This record gives sequence, structure tokens and C-alpha cells, in this order.
Amino acid sequence: MIFVLEYWWCLDVMYYMDEISKKSELASVARKIDESGGFELEIKPDRTRDDIFNNRPGEHLRSKILGLPESPGVYMYLDKTGKVIYVGKAKRLKRRVSSYWNRRHDSTRTNLLVRNIVDLRFIVVATEEDALHLENAMIKRYQPHYNVLLKDDKSYPWIVVTDELYPRVFMTRSKDEAGKYYGPYSNISAAKTVLNLIRDTYPLRTCRHALDEKGIARNKYSLCLDYHIGKCGGMCRGLMSPEEYGEVIKRVRQILNGETVELERMLLEEMERLSEDWKFEEAQVIKEKYENVRKYNAKSIVGETSVRDIDLFAYVESDDRAYVNFMHLHHGAVTQSLNLEYVKRKNDITPPEILSMAISEVSERFGRKFGEVLLPFEPDVEFDGMKVIMPQRGEKRRALDVGLKNATQFMKDREKEIAAMNPDRAVDKLMERMKSDFRLPVEPRHIECFDNSNIQGTNPVASCVVFRNGKPSKRDYRHFIIKTVVGANDFASMKEVLHRRYTRMMAEGEPLPQMVVVDGGKGQLSAAVEAFDEMGIRGDVALVGIAKRLEEIYFPGDTLPLYLDKKSPSLKVIQGLRDEAHRFGITHHRDRRSKGQTVSELDNIAGIGPATAAKLMKHFKSLKRLKEADLSEIEGVIGKSKAAIVYGHFR
Repeated sequence: MIFVLEYWWCLDVMYYMDEISKKSELASVARKIDESGGFELEIKPDRTRDDIFNNRPGEHLRSKILGLPESPGVYMYLDKTGKVIYVGKAKRLKRRVSSYWNRRHDSTRTNLLVRNIVDLRFIVVATEEDALHLENAMIKRYQPHYNVLLKDDKSYPWIVVTDELYPRVFMTRSKDEAGKYYGPYSNISAAKTVLNLIRDTYPLRTCRHALDEKGIARNKYSLCLDYHIGKCGGMCRGLMSPEEYGEVIKRVRQILNGETVELERMLLEEMERLSEDWKFEEAQVIKEKYENVRKYNAKSIVGETSVRDIDLFAYVESDDRAYVNFMHLHHGAVTQSLNLEYVKRKNDITPPEILSMAISEVSERFGRKFGEVLLPFEPDVEFDGMKVIMPQRGEKRRALDVGLKNATQFMKDREKEIAAMNPDRAVDKLMERMKSDFRLPVEPRHIECFDNSNIQGTNPVASCVVFRNGKPSKRDYRHFIIKTVVGANDFASMKEVLHRRYTRMMAEGEPLPQMVVVDGGKGQLSAAVEAFDEMGIRGDVALVGIAKRLEEIYFPGDTLPLYLDKKSPSLKVIQGLRDEAHRFGITHHRDRRSKGQTVSELDNIAGIGPATAAKLMKHFKSLKRLKEADLSEIEGVIGKSKAAIVYGHFR
């Protein structure tokens, strides 16, 4: 049996379906059963009146903001009806979105926007430039009420097609003219190149005359130079009808909508033709324009601009859940996105089966058939008319990687959301996994790890770190100074420390840990086994050793080690224990070694005892300052006779 959760947005419709529980997990979400058995999202504000007028997010929004990644992307704000009211881009999503809530804004429009925000969505992209282009695609699609379309940002130019009988096409940084605006263009040279090439290709008018049918009929206007050099169709004299000119504008709009691949192809052919005719200087001019257009490629966000429409599915999974991200690309631009979450209730459900279910679900929701689809692997069902592509490199592979990035981010967000609603669930899940992986009779809620530190037998110490419920419990950390072992003998040192630790715990009536980890291979583990046998606790506490080379896990009595998956949460806990024990032990060993080196040099001076040495170090802080001090300064600390001894020793 498999249960399905889906949490997605696409165009103007959002759904949240949960067939596991009919009870809402979030206070801000109320579900209504529709005729198909799903649940339609009805967003209700979880912000108080005080929150709204002080620009503070509610609990639901706050948890989402805290979970945002520090990555480039596009964010969308939604109002209480589920409508997108603002689309923005960010170099760092978390920092940008948080800035809306940490102060009152000077702009009344921005304050009104913040008051109306009930929910947010976001898409992660690779670069800030990709975020810019995706932001514009989303603004064109949703037409958000609070977007001013970078009206006040003078760093980005726009290209406008005016709303006139014979529309003009030109670049502008303001939006004073009535018409359709395209952009903004992140690269001004690319914008100029596109505009110049449009003008070179199509006979567009550039004059500012208010052309109308009456003025044209009266021959009110004179033909300009552009007409005589072939760059204008003579619209001011009626030499081109509005219908003919409309067809030209239609082709111009296609280019401005991001279909620059055709323009790029045309430039390449023109460049090759000029080269064949030995017109190398003209070919070089065309080449520069071609390079600019190729670099720009307004819609090359995640995929190939040469492909008009393409779909992709990315797949990731955790222990008991699978996540699928669907994206539809139009000339490389994301126009649809959907995240699906599948909760696995049995182990024999395979990734190909889940992927097939996701494809079927998306097909049903969108009411469409798939053509060319990018997939990470083959589904277990053949879909009619669907061509499966599993790219390994190139643009299509990079597009699939963006889908994978979004699926991974969705998985992290869902796990954080689930953990926030039920903090004990994640811990219980981890403990159950560790119990299974390490073949334990009970869950390892209390784990301790030991590590030895010494340099050629000098200043030998050991450390003990404690994890409770998979997290460090630093107040329970302990240091040990090796007392009975002479020289560098890690096995004997480990045995001594374990004896001291657990003999004392049993004497004081403290509960023993469920699991003990020793940093090392079979040798350290054997010493630990001897110590546990001598104390009679071998059957009460599980023992394992972790070797550094291949992260293999050793059990007492087993000749072959256990190799856990590198991404296994159980292995990550053991690695965290080992690394923390190493850090804690090394720090203590370094401190003792430094202290020992300092004291030993002062102790070598005849007539200077420990109390005098301590007084000197307290005053001068270091041996270097003591060696550089004048005799009179030393006399002021320990007197004339002892100062003469110390001063003479260092000189």
C-alpha cells in the first residue's frame, strides 16, 4: 500500500492533498473535500492584527522563511485567496525574503504588500541571471498586482512595442509609453544587439509621428531617410498596410518573447555566407552580434532554447518517502512546476513504479499527453507517445540537475516541516534506524564515544563525548588523563579509561549507555571488550569500533566489518561522535602539551620553584615576554635575588 501527499503550485492553482490524515497539520490550512477525493487549498491568515500592522510574519510564514536556502532563486507571495500578488528574484533567497519582515518600509506600496502576504513559494536556480529571466517569465504569466516590473531600477533596460496603429519598437528605462514591455535585459549590449538586429531584419518605423489613418490619407508626413535606405516600409504614406505591418510586429514579438534561437540561426547563416564571399570585415561585425545573442539567450534558464517544449521529472528519496519534481520548459524557460511526495508503506515499492505514478498523476492533473520527457531512469510503465530521454551530459543533463535540485530542496523543506510539527518523530525514526543497522536489542538513546590522544607517549589523554537522542550532550563530556599506562599504548589507555568511566557510573548508580563507540579498529575494540568483560557489563552495553580509513564498523566477534551507506543517518551519527571525540580530545591534549612545555623550561632554572614560575607567567603571560623583559621589571615581580637568577638564565 502506498499513500500519496502532494504539495505543489502551478500557474494560478495550488493543491495540498493528504490521504493519510484528514486533520490539518498546519493551522493556516483548511481543507475541503472535492468531488475527486482531493483537497483544495484554502489559505487562511495565521497572522494576528498586531502582526499585520507591524510587518511580522505568522508562525506558518516564519517557519517557511527560516527554511529558505541561501541560493539564487525566485520567490512568489500569495494572498489569502491563493493568488500570486508579487514575484521577485534574489541572489540569496533567505536573506532577501527575510528583509521584508525585519522593518517598516518607506514605501506605502511595500507595506501594503507585506500586510497581504499569507503564503510564499519559491524556485531555486543556478545563477542570479537565471533568476532574473525566470522572474520575468513568472511576472508575464501571473501579472502580480504589487509588481512594478523594475520601474524604478534604472540599471535594467526594457524593449517596448507601443500600442499604436503602426507600433514602434525601441529600448527604454522608463515606462511612460502605452504598450507591451519586454525584459528587463540584464545585459545592455545584448539588448541593443537584439534591437538593432530586429531593425535590420524587419522594416520598422522609428519616427515619433502620431500616425493615424486621416493623417496618412492627407499625405501629412514626408518619407524619411530610413525609407530610402530600406529600413522602413513607408507607413507614414500608407505604403504598408496595418495588416502587413501587424505580421511584421507578430514576428518581432516572437523574438522578444525569448524565441531568439531563430535569430541566432539566421546570424550564423549570414556570417557563414559573408565568409564564403570573402567579406570578412562584415562577417566579423555579424559574428560579434551573433556572440552577444548567443550569450544572452533570454530564455535559456534551465534547458535548451532550441527545443520549444520539453518536460522533465527528477527523483530523490529518503528512508520512507520519495519526492518527484516535474517541470515544463518552453524554450528553456520554466512555465510549470510541480512537487509530489510519496509515503512508502512497504519496502517492495521501487523507484520506477513511483516515477510512473508521478507521470500519471501529472498527466491527469494537466490533462495532457507527454512527448519528449527527460527522466533519471526508465519508468516501469510505457506511456503512449512518450519518448524517454535519460541525458548524461550537456544542456539536457543540466536541466535535469535543476529539477533534482528543486526536488532535493522540497525534500528538505518537507522534512523540516514534519520535524517542526512532530519533533519526536525524526528522533524516533533515527533511533529505530540505528537499532536496525547495528543489530541492537534496544534503541541507542544514550551513546558514548572514546578517543585517545598523545604524541610519542607524551601527555596521554582520552576524551569521552556523549550523544543523547542523536545529538551532542556537551555537559556530559569528560576528559581523562592517563595514569597507569607508560608510553604510547592506545589499547591499554582505552582499557584504563573505560574501567574508570563505567566503574564510577555503576558505583554512583548512574544508568549505563545503550551503546559505546571506540575510535579505532579491531585493536581498540578488543581492549574495550576485555574491559567490559572484567566489569561484567558486556551483555548490558553494545560495543562497536569505527575505523578511519574506510569508515568500516567492527563488532566484537565478527571477522568482517559492516559497511554502511555513506549517506546513512546511522553512519552520520557515528561519524559525528568520532569527530567530536577527536576534536574534544585534541583540544585537551594541546592545552596540556603547551602547559607542560612552559612549566618545564622554568622548572629547569635552579632556585626557581613552581610558585615563583606561576607568579612570573601570571605577570608576563608568555615566556617570550619574560625573556625580553628588563631586569628591573622582573625584580618588581619576584625580588632582586630570584630576578638575577632568571635574568642570567635567559641571557
